[in-house]
Amino acid sequence: MKKTNAEELVLEYFKAVDDEDIGAILNTLTEDCIFSVETHSVKLFGHKEITGMFKRLWENHASVEHTNFHFVKDAVNNQVAVRFQVKNILLGGETVLKSNCNFFTLRDGIFSEVRVYMAGQNTLNKENP
Repeated sequence: MKKTNAEELVLEYFKAVDDEDIGAILNTLTEDCIFSVETHSVKLFGHKEITGMFKRLWENHASVEHTNFHFVKDAVNNQVAVRFQVKNILLGGETVLKSNCNFFTLRDGIFSEVRVYMAGQNTLNKENP
């Protein structure tokens, strides 16, 4: 089912990330989605590469949580930007807090591009470090 409200789709996407639900994440992304971590020179193409990235994220963290969303919408260009807080719990129990921004481009009601600007260490690696 195609989505229409960009903010709701962003919240659906992040809930799926926090819940470790790859199927729900992929439902928010086009098959040919481009996913980039602009601050760390990472670029992924399509569901297979994006799935691998999320599986690595979840394997390397006890939990991830995204909260405190602030949106800027550009309906003319089918884009939405969001600033948010990230709370990562590492496998050893350490808590890492971040402030990040993502820029989403929509096509046919779901995301065709996700651009991530991440504070601190990259937690969305293309391959295992």
